[in-house]
Amino acid sequence: EVQLQASGGGLVQTGGSLRLACVASGFTFDQYVIGWFRQAPGKAREAISCISPYDGSALYDGSVEGRFTISSDNAKNTVYLQMNHLQPEDTAIYYCAATYIGPDGLLLNRGYDYWGQGTQVTVSS
Repeated sequence: EVQLQASGGGLVQTGGSLRLACVASGFTFDQYVIGWFRQAPGKAREAISCISPYDGSALYDGSVEGRFTISSDNAKNTVYLQMNHLQPEDTAIYYCAATYIGPDGLLLNRGYDYWGQGTQVTVSS
C-alpha cells in the first residue's frame, strides 16, 4: 500500500523557516517523482517543487525559487522541503504527492497518483 506522510507544518513569523518532511512507503522510492503542492484558502492548489530522488534533480515554481529547497534522503524514503524567508502569502496547506517518473520525467505540473494528507503552514505578519 502506497503511503505518503507529510509533517513539519506550524505557525511561524514572517521571515522564519520551517522544514516539511514527506515519508514515503509502498513503492520504489527512486523510481518516482515526489512533488510538493500547496493550497491556500479560496485558491487553487499549486505545484511548488518536485524532485527525482534517483538523481536529485529538482524544479521550483517561481514563487518559491531561492527561498525553498527540496531534497531527498533515499535511505529514509523521505523528501524534505526547507522553507526559508517565509511570507504571509506562503500560508497554506502543504501536500506531498508521488508518481512514477515514467516517460514524462521531471515536470512541475504533471499528474500525480498518490497524495499525502497535508500539513498546515501559517505565516503571521
